[in-house]
Amino acid sequence: MPAFIADCPARLTFDLLGNTWNGVVLWALRDGPTRPATLRRRIGGISNKVLTETLRRLERNGLVARERYREAPPRVEYRLTPLGETLLPTLQAAGDWAQALAAREEEAAAPPRRRSAPQERAAGGRR
Repeated sequence: MPAFIADCPARLTFDLLGNTWNGVVLWALRDGPTRPATLRRRIGGISNKVLTETLRRLERNGLVARERYREAPPRVEYRLTPLGETLLPTLQAAGDWAQALAAREEEAAAPPRRRSAPQERAAGGRR
């Protein structure tokens, strides 16, 4: 029996959050309604096409709302829905975890520090 059947809510959530850009776009919208060009600058490294696809996917899933203003030129803004806002603590926790992991990897990659003679003696080393 598979651990996660196709329509399992946990699997659907993992699929949604596992997309490269979904979490990034949701996090970029945390400060309120934002125009696509501003989002693209804020995120960096995302093409117009990928940003548009991501916003549409998040909108279909009820996490993002699109507001179109009837102005000339037309203006569009995206914002988190109440459901999208419920993901912010999870995204914050994931970001905190990533920073802790990066710090740990940085520390592991750093060359070992030499101990001074008093530190070596305190650690039980030779005199």
